[in-house]
This record gives sequence, C-alpha cells and structure tokens, in this order.
Amino acid sequence: MDFDLSDEQRMLQDSVRRLLAEQCSFEQRHAMHADPAKAAALWRQFAELGLLGLPFTDADGGFGGGAVETCIVMQELGRALAPLPYFSTVVVCGALLRAAASADVRARLVPAIAAGDLTLAFAHSETQARYDLADVRTTARREGAGWVLDGDKRFVLGGDTAQQLIVSARVGSDIALFLVDAAQPGVSRRGYAMQDGGRCADLRLSALRVADDAMLGEPGAALAAIERATDEAIAALCADSVGAMAQALDLTMEYLKVRKQFGVAIGSFQALQNRAVDMLVATEQARSMALYATMMCGDPDADERRRAISAAKVQVNNSGRFVTQEAVQLHGGIGMTEECQVGHYLRHMTMNDLMFGDTAHHLRRLARAGGLIAA
Repeated sequence: MDFDLSDEQRMLQDSVRRLLAEQCSFEQRHAMHADPAKAAALWRQFAELGLLGLPFTDADGGFGGGAVETCIVMQELGRALAPLPYFSTVVVCGALLRAAASADVRARLVPAIAAGDLTLAFAHSETQARYDLADVRTTARREGAGWVLDGDKRFVLGGDTAQQLIVSARVGSDIALFLVDAAQPGVSRRGYAMQDGGRCADLRLSALRVADDAMLGEPGAALAAIERATDEAIAALCADSVGAMAQALDLTMEYLKVRKQFGVAIGSFQALQNRAVDMLVATEQARSMALYATMMCGDPDADERRRAISAAKVQVNNSGRFVTQEAVQLHGGIGMTEECQVGHYLRHMTMNDLMFGDTAHHLRRLARAGGLIAA
C-alpha cells in the first residue's frame, strides 16, 4: 500500500488547515459554541470549497473524492476541534446514502448537502444495544400507504440540529432505514452537550407517520449498509483522533520550550524529553493504523475490513489516551484548566474512544476474527 499523499491531497490538507487556522482558533471555537450562527458561517465556507460534497460521486452531485480525502478533512477538523456537523452529515449519513439510497434519492439529497443547505443525523443507537448494530427495538409497521414508527433513540450525533434523520427500525425480523423530517409531528428531541462540547440528542418517535418512499433501499439489505457505513465512520473517526493528538503533541512541545524551572526550559530535562518522544511514537503508530483503516474501509471483503477497522480503533484509542493524558501531565496544573487547550483534546479523545465501540469492544471483535491477520 502507498501511504504517501498525492500533490492534490496535500493541497487539500493545506487549504483546510489554513481555513481552520483563520476561522476556528481556540477563542473562535468557544464563540461558535456560544453562537451557532458563527459555526454556520464556517459551514458555508466548507460548502464553497467543495468539502461537503467531497466523498460523493459526480453523478450524485458531489466532487468525486474518496476515503482518503474525507479522512484528510477529518484529521484537520480533529486538529482544530471544529464544532461542525461534518462527521454526522457528510461521513456517517453520506456513507449510508451511498450504501442504501436509490440514485433518485441521492440526486435529491447530495446537492443540498454539498451546498450546505441540508444536515443529517443517523438515529440508530438504543439504550439496550450497547455496540450491537443489529440490536434494534424501534418498530416500523405498515399502515395504509405508509409506515408508522415507534421507539427511542439515544446518543444521536448532531441530532438536536439536523434537518433530516436517517432512522433504523425493525420491520418484522429485518432492519430498515427511513428518511425522516426532524421537524414533523411524532419526533421529539432532547439535545445536550457531550463532554468535549459536541452536541448529541435523544429522540422519541411516537406514532411517527412517514410515506412509503421514506424507506431507503430494502429491509433485508439495511444491516449490511449500516455495518459498512459504521466501518467508514470509524476510519474517519481515527483520522480525527490523529489530528487531535498531533495538535496536543505540538502544543506540548511548544510549552516545554517556554516553561522554565530552575532558570532553564523544562524541555531541556532528559526525563521530559523521553516522555515527549514516547508521545511522538504513539502518535505515529496511530497515524499509520488510521491510514491503514482508511485504505481498508472500502474493501469488499467484510471480514478483512472489520479486522482492519477494529485493529486501527484499538491502536488509535490507546495512543490517543496516552498522548493527551501525557500532554495534560506535562503542562502541570494548568493543563486541567478551561483556558488551556490540551485539556480540551483529552476530553475529545475520551469521547472518540467511546464512539462506535470502545477499546474492549474492538479487542473482542478482533479476537473473535482470529486477529488482524487471518490464519
């Protein structure tokens, strides 16, 4: 596998990093959390640069990028901790649309996503399910020419502000996906902030009536689409985590150069230099596995894909926890304050660790598959 970026991919990385450095500094990010209109302005700039249509094909109204380009954007978003619904709308729901929606549905939705006019959220997790993608108790029953949905969904990323929802529900013994207008009667949302400042929502669907054409694809194919979209989402999440730990490392290296103890910079102490090197090694290990997951997330062999994704998630989780915890430790007491950036990266890594399966879950999945390399 060739892990080198092409010239075009480097240009993409540079342009996204430059935009976020100008529009999403530490202070600007706080302002975006307080005033969503500021985040909406940055979202429009992403649309103008073509970043929101990046992973979709030209035929669907996108710009024909792939998993590598998506993960480049995600890495820069993780570096800046940008409070944008890129992951929930473009990555997760975009993967579901590619895997399950008809060409007509994609032709209707993708141009709106690419223009920044439509945000989506995937309502799938339920209280009892933990990380089992097949454990769905929300029901969909036929009534007249449409469907009636009932159930509760938890931890819906971006679900409090999304304009439309992709909802999983059980139709008999199968799972189906439905496209739902978030503002229609029968949908109630309770939004809340996560530990890192991101937004989530719990949903209640009560006698929610949708048209027959709201179903995406066929019920029997929905679970495979969810599994594939989840693998793509994990690869993108790994890239986001690498960006976060790389920035935490950079901030720590700068701090070691300017913080003085006994009249000299603490970066001159060999013990701290060794710890900084360990942080660098862990970051590079995570970067390699994130790139591997990116290359493998499009593999048609589901077993090979899942092994690679789980192995990457385990390594990135472990590296991210180590790097960000060390960053806080090397900053000392100030690292725990709200005004210090590294503490925010630790919180972000804590949330990324839990999304789409924690370390223990993916270790079990990898063990059941016989390890990263099948015998």
